[in-house]
Amino acid sequence: MAEIGLPKRWHTREDSGLLLDRELNWFHDGERITHPKIIEAFNVGLVPTDDGRFQLRIGNDWATVVVEGAAYRVNAIDTDESRVYLRLSDRTGEALDPSTLRLGDDGVLTARVKGGLAEARFSRDAQFALGQLLVPEGSGWALLLPKGRVPVTIDPSSLR
Repeated sequence: MAEIGLPKRWHTREDSGLLLDRELNWFHDGERITHPKIIEAFNVGLVPTDDGRFQLRIGNDWATVVVEGAAYRVNAIDTDESRVYLRLSDRTGEALDPSTLRLGDDGVLTARVKGGLAEARFSRDAQFALGQLLVPEGSGWALLLPKGRVPVTIDPSSLR
């Protein structure tokens, strides 16, 4: 049927065919979405739900999205006197909860965001910038900020 312009299959809001993979690439029915404006709209419209799933919300419409790993990318970090802030792929920002930092088997940092409902994967630049703030602290490490040190429990050698 797809040969005459009809969809290969019908979708519902619950079975949309939308997937966000572990590398934060968007797919629809197994085909990668590459148009930058669609990717941007999808990144901005992705919302975690209270039941642990994700929805793509655009205007009044929505569809469920399968998320294989992190739902957001940390594109950059900012700091103030005592906190680190994450700039996320949905154009929002929020304070880093250092207790949620985790290092994946692939050497990439993640942190919990959106009130703990989602995971964000650090870009290479954001991970490097966070690593630049690390200093030795007792037997561990801390993020050095102008008005204090924030303890972290990750291996700093993996941040480079």
